[in-house]
Amino acid sequence: MCGISGFLARDPDDLGERHLDVVRRMNDAIAHRGPDAEGLWSHGPCALGHRRLSIIDLSAEGRQPIMNEDGTVAAVVNGEVYNFVALRDELIAKGHTFRSQSDSEVVVHLYEELGAACVARLDGMFALAVYDSRTRTLLLARDRTGKKPLMYRVTRRGVLFASELHALARALPDERPAVDLAAVDEYLTLQYVPAPHTIWRDTYKLPAAHYVVLTPGSAPAPVRYWSLARSPVRDASVPALADELRELLRGAVKRRLVADVPLGAFLSGGVDSSSVVALMASLTGRPVKTFSIGFARAGDSELDYAREVSKRYGTEHHELEVSPDMTSLVGDIVRHHGEPFADSSSVATWCLAEMTRKHVTVSLSGDGADEIFAGYKRYNPARVGHLHDALPAPLRPLVRGALSSIGGRVHAPFGRFAAAMGESEASRYVRLIGQFLPDEKRALYAPALRDAATDRTVRRFAAKLAESDGRYPMARLLDIDFNTYLTDDINAKVDVAAMAHGLEVRCPFLDTAVIEFAARLPMHALMRARGKHVLRVAMDGLVPASVLWRPKRGFALPLERWMREDLRPMTRDLLQGPRARARGLFDPAAVDAMLARAERERTDADRLWTMLILEAWFREFVD
Repeated sequence: MCGISGFLARDPDDLGERHLDVVRRMNDAIAHRGPDAEGLWSHGPCALGHRRLSIIDLSAEGRQPIMNEDGTVAAVVNGEVYNFVALRDELIAKGHTFRSQSDSEVVVHLYEELGAACVARLDGMFALAVYDSRTRTLLLARDRTGKKPLMYRVTRRGVLFASELHALARALPDERPAVDLAAVDEYLTLQYVPAPHTIWRDTYKLPAAHYVVLTPGSAPAPVRYWSLARSPVRDASVPALADELRELLRGAVKRRLVADVPLGAFLSGGVDSSSVVALMASLTGRPVKTFSIGFARAGDSELDYAREVSKRYGTEHHELEVSPDMTSLVGDIVRHHGEPFADSSSVATWCLAEMTRKHVTVSLSGDGADEIFAGYKRYNPARVGHLHDALPAPLRPLVRGALSSIGGRVHAPFGRFAAAMGESEASRYVRLIGQFLPDEKRALYAPALRDAATDRTVRRFAAKLAESDGRYPMARLLDIDFNTYLTDDINAKVDVAAMAHGLEVRCPFLDTAVIEFAARLPMHALMRARGKHVLRVAMDGLVPASVLWRPKRGFALPLERWMREDLRPMTRDLLQGPRARARGLFDPAAVDAMLARAERERTDADRLWTMLILEAWFREFVD
């Protein structure tokens, strides 16, 4: 687990050694990702940088950049390749010579055999760069589920890449990037900026499961090397599917226990992390180290459930309580993300990673289960929408009207969603999960931001629906979340929090075999009264029933209360202060009305947090 950076000059005769200072500046910006060692290398128009967090092969031979036998190919790799032993044996049989036991060294030799196609053979979580001096080409690639980040920036001098966005923003002090207001608009919808865009113009996230081959002066579109196949749907009983899933998860956990450093596990008290801990306990001969985060008020916290799982398996348990004063970490979180990111659970995740790193270097987590097994609460109203679509056309307006009226009185977001059921699937899903809807944006935005607003999110979701081969509507919605929310929110949040503290996080649910199995499940195996049905059946008897069958709880902060009480001064300072007003993004009267309404009606907390984070980002990176 590491951080990588690099530069490919636009001019093929512009030697990379001239740009080592640029790469060194990026390396310094991501030093926290790899506190154990630094590596720099240049050849021709390319320069590569690496920061090392030693996990496998702690010796000097595992340092990067790592070269092939004759030094013509060099690579830097961030992450872990879980099938490296098999690949290594295969490559040795073909005559390749290895100088280390590192999993990263297989990349450079596999590239010699297959070129860019090598990435499809790698099973793991990775972001990598391979420079081939023979062809003057730079390969950038990212793993199937986007566990490890990789961003690149196109400038007049060449292409820069790095593991974190802020490194790119600060790499060239004389070439400051410009803010992309269309990305600001999309952020205000989703609370994050989805790939391939970033908050900066001419700066991109390499999408998950993609690679791009760069040459001096050329930056073509990335190429997808893997897609999640949802067909054909599995024809088997739920008990049989549950038995198969349990063994797949056991294998996924076992593969993630390979390390030359101490391991532990995040334990939220939910079914996902509890399943991982239960399987870890069955595979190891010593108590698992577990780590949990909670909140002061019992109604906000899941610590009791985490303690129950800990007691069941005799884990070495550690807890931390998150309080409102910990939101002082907002500046650090904003700085490490490098762009606005308003998932409030990032604060709790940050604190969890900081605590965990004091005891272990690698932690397993339960991330990914909700996206592949339909675990989110929002899928239930989405199912209502699918039932609406199946009605005869004349009945649909009547049903929409009734659901909108009833929903508006019981649960306002569902009322808004019901009113939009006549729209396209992509449009109404944006309404279901979005923070600011189009009509609300028109009232809130000042002219500059209003002019930059687009329907990019709806078009993005429509494209994901069109690409999906899911045989029923929920499968296609899962493809949206798998290709956007999972990669650009969940995985980004965990990576930033963990790597800020030099911690590696591994996710068994994102094992290739597990996600490919989940993708072909029939609807009745995913959702009954609640989601993740087949997972609950698979873990019955291993995870306490009180944990296994309880309703889902999120990991977000108790924002509604905190924004109204403890965070009120900070919120008003950031959103009503002269710097925010001078920025000209929002209509001041609309902001004032939102704040007044939030104090009166206990609403808008998530939206205000989204705006607060945006202003904090502007102060850090633009002002």
